[in-house]
Amino acid sequence: MAVPKKKTSQARRNQRRAHHALKSPNLVSCPICRELRLPHRVCPKCGNYRGRTVIAVEASE
Repeated sequence: MAVPKKKTSQARRNQRRAHHALKSPNLVSCPICRELRLPHRVCPKCGNYRGRTVIAVEASE
């Protein structure tokens, strides 16, 4: 069975975990309503995708 010969130092352990942080989502603005949305997804505010209405969204006031 594989057993470590030396204790892993805190610096080496933390360097390994340097990429574990959460990244913020890449948001783009909708060309029609200018709201932020995820790329390649239907806009949740206006319901448009690639210049056409895909889903009908009720206007909330």
